[in-house]
Amino acid sequence: MSGPGPSPVPGPLSVAPATVVDMAGVWRSGGVRWGEDGPGLVWVGERGERRVSRIGFGGDVGFRVVGERRCVGARGNACPGDVVVARGSAQARCGECARLDRVHSVAADGVPDDPRVYRVYLAWFGPGQVKVGITAEEREGARLREQGAVCFSWLGRGPLMAARRCEELLRAALGVPDRVSYEQKRLVRATLPGPGERADEIRDMHARAVRLGGWPESLEAVACRVVDHGRLFGLDGLVPAHGVVRELVPDGAVGGRVLAAAGPDLHLEAEGRVVVLDTRLMSGWGLAAAPAGGGITVPVRALRPPDVQDQLF
Repeated sequence: MSGPGPSPVPGPLSVAPATVVDMAGVWRSGGVRWGEDGPGLVWVGERGERRVSRIGFGGDVGFRVVGERRCVGARGNACPGDVVVARGSAQARCGECARLDRVHSVAADGVPDDPRVYRVYLAWFGPGQVKVGITAEEREGARLREQGAVCFSWLGRGPLMAARRCEELLRAALGVPDRVSYEQKRLVRATLPGPGERADEIRDMHARAVRLGGWPESLEAVACRVVDHGRLFGLDGLVPAHGVVRELVPDGAVGGRVLAAAGPDLHLEAEGRVVVLDTRLMSGWGLAAAPAGGGITVPVRALRPPDVQDQLF
């Protein structure tokens, strides 16, 4: 596989136009890593070695599924039982490892005494799809790229529990949710308004938020500055998706041309159709290189509103 630059980056995928670099052996996905300059897929080899494959829009991807899907463990530790887990789940963890991971999760308030500075953000995913959330300040905008936020602005900064109270205030007073489903995000990515219109919606919500009474005293308001990810994600001129990979299966293959990437999602063109691959479905599987032109032979479902799910092909 090769990415931007003069030399190929090894791994089980091909991500360069008209290039397929075969990598011997079986690898496991470590998920998408988003940098400020774009996405890459993390791979873990049979001996624990880690490599990153840069994802280039217009480039090819191709991999084949090997063996069974097994638990990825928790907090950097291997699953002691090497448990086989469900194929279609976004999280490849057994019940015990999921519990251990949750214990130390900021999202679950598992570490209320966390000394780090946190930021409250407003993220926009489509018209009427603004959410509020928090992230550690040291992570900068990585969390927003990981979620597939088309644009965002910071709202406040301070201790963890103050940031959490601000999040709850916006939910109660303004009806701003703390999550938007991936199905909702996928439905609108190819029909988004321009950067100016989406920035206006963020600015309006920011202004309404800072006017609210009841802000925690230890939380400092941050001026609105909209960061837009449309170009970084490759959303300009994006073709609407026909479907979404439902699950990976043993000996199944995924191959196609990368049109865009947002959060964990890759938009792939394969055999005249556009399919979204949630790369979280790749975790826990053994993966080997396959021709990018081999198409998609794993189950794919129709892309529909969240309450309407059916089989597509």
